[in-house]
Amino acid sequence: MTILITGGLGFIGSNFIHYFINKYPEYNLINLDNLTYAGALSNVEDIKSNVNYTFIKGDICDRNLIENLFNEYNFDGVIHFAAESHVDNSIKNPGAFIDTNITGTFNLLDVAKNHWMYGPNECKKGFEQARFHHISTDEVYGTLGETGLFSEDTPYAPNSPYSASKAASDFIVRSYFHTYGMNVVTTNCSNNYGPKQHDEKLIPTIIRKAISGEAIPIYGDGTNIRDWLYVLDHCKGIDLVFKTGNSGETYNIGGRNERNNLYIVDAICSILDELKPASASYKEQITFVQDRAGHDFRYAIDASKIEKELGWKADEDFESGIRKTIDWYLEKYNS
Repeated sequence: MTILITGGLGFIGSNFIHYFINKYPEYNLINLDNLTYAGALSNVEDIKSNVNYTFIKGDICDRNLIENLFNEYNFDGVIHFAAESHVDNSIKNPGAFIDTNITGTFNLLDVAKNHWMYGPNECKKGFEQARFHHISTDEVYGTLGETGLFSEDTPYAPNSPYSASKAASDFIVRSYFHTYGMNVVTTNCSNNYGPKQHDEKLIPTIIRKAISGEAIPIYGDGTNIRDWLYVLDHCKGIDLVFKTGNSGETYNIGGRNERNNLYIVDAICSILDELKPASASYKEQITFVQDRAGHDFRYAIDASKIEKELGWKADEDFESGIRKTIDWYLEKYNS
């Protein structure tokens, strides 16, 4: 089988490719990535010579390219990671998010549908099991108060250009199931952390700033809460949904690890004090900065559906996952 992975040079996509190609050597993976600032060839350096792996530089907004790739490789499935995903960047430049997350997703879906199907509810021979898996985010649900969890039935209420563009893409995927009977699944995940994440994100920023002796910036008063999911646990969930999820369904993947930003920065600094002690505690570098515009207060996912229906569970809690993450970044920043 040949699978198209989009955005496979990014954080989650590259972790997934490593996981998937080692677990399923019978699959061929074609990694389409536009090599924007968030993608790095180094993320897949160790598998670039694998006979089952091919990298192609290209933009999912280029429909001709997508059509040519489908004709050349006859994909049996698509796992769609490619997205503009940084909220701060979406505030400054929302147009790029509309283009990639909405138009790009539509191109992939529409080309896949035309390649796999004659018409509504009529698959072409050999493509009866072909599946489109759309990777999304919990941010489409908006924000929570101090209690409650996002479920798959939570109404969408996106609050940033990023989350609005992801919500739109989720709805387009949904429409292709209900209109055409296309075999699609969607997963909405909570905040991922782990190896290979871009330096701009919260946890890598804390580690990088700490060991370089700079101020560690924390938005507002640091009380914003996220549900943290170790990236390998997310990859295992994606694999499970791609292989066994019910067509047309959405599955929320969350770590059941709610932590506020104050806890995150305190935990990282405490571990760094232990592993790489400086003249003073790294906690003295914590600095509070002006809050992000429209900053959602709390996200938390109810992962009961994927746990009960598909048997998924997170192997890492935050305390075990953050140690593995810090070890990886210390090696990266010290090399």
